[in-house]
Amino acid sequence: MRILLAVDGSPGSDAAVAEVCRRPWPTASEVRIVTVLSPLESLPLRSSSHIPLSYDEIFEQQGWDAAKRLKDATETLQQRAPDLHVTPVLLEGRPKNAILDEAERWCADLIVVGSQGSGALKRFFLGSVSLAVALHAPCSVEIIRRSPDQPDPAA
Repeated sequence: MRILLAVDGSPGSDAAVAEVCRRPWPTASEVRIVTVLSPLESLPLRSSSHIPLSYDEIFEQQGWDAAKRLKDATETLQQRAPDLHVTPVLLEGRPKNAILDEAERWCADLIVVGSQGSGALKRFFLGSVSLAVALHAPCSVEIIRRSPDQPDPAA
């Protein structure tokens, strides 16, 4: 089975990684962990004490963040689900389009994404990635919510 696991570092994304680790998958199943580098989408809504000065700086910082997300998710899967063959992939572009394109290109059997990866304001302007993936995917999609006992980072 080919499982495309999209991660973005959010609590929903962490729950999706945990769910993939927890499940009994068929022998020889593969997981392709993807994260999407999309600096232009995050620039206007980014809130931090350090405002990037250039596109290159934004791209570099997001590249480091994306690499860490991939590394952390890959290590988690390798430790908790050692029978899965795991491959990390860094994509670039609009997250919903990049995930859908990769699922089609790789012939994924299932896409697993977390819900509510972005805040309400960002979701209003950019749309829900999980909804777009669910509506347009070439395969089955599972949207994982973070567990209710997990603290809400927005609170």
